Amino acid sequence: MARVRLSVAERREELLRAAIGQIEARGVSAVRIADVASALGVSNALVLYHFSTKEKLVAAAFTYAAEDDLAHLRKLLGRRTSALRRLRAAVRWYAPTGQAKGWRLWIEGWAAALREPALRDVTKGLDRQWKAAIAEVIAEGVAAGEFRCPDPAAAALRLTALLDGLAVQLTSYPGSVPRARAQEWADEALARELGLPGQQ
Repeated sequence: MARVRLSVAERREELLRAAIGQIEARGVSAVRIADVASALGVSNALVLYHFSTKEKLVAAAFTYAAEDDLAHLRKLLGRRTSALRRLRAAVRWYAPTGQAKGWRLWIEGWAAALREPALRDVTKGLDRQWKAAIAEVIAEGVAAGEFRCPDPAAAALRLTALLDGLAVQLTSYPGSVPRARAQEWADEALARELGLPGQQ
């Protein structure tokens, strides 16, 4: 059966999805251009034509993987409701007990970013976007008088650091922390950062 001819954008998307699958299966350090090509039944040269190096392919794959999650985060934070409700929804979704996907992929990416500058730049930029989105809504809530928080950027950093750390525990060491307990900790941390008396 002949392969359907794809546009450049469609081909790149197909290659990125295959790269994500291979990274999840093999890890960043072990994945090869040949693995991505083989998964799609295409030549190594085709993959290299679109991305030129494995490092560029991996960095683009992480960017691609994050786009849906970032779009969903912005949708949650852009709802027409109180800042507190938006933040709770975002934290519960982002937490490793929620519906955000790809924690294994991100843990793999963070580890590889220690040695790969291109991937480090990508993960750092994506991390900055997450924190900025959370900090912006915290600042909106403060301005509206919903809660108190003297430093929204620092609060966003502490919240996401807790969630990232819980994700490592729950993903790398299943059963180390009960999911319900992790959700309680996330809710408690949000209440603490916003100066709330407790769960409301």
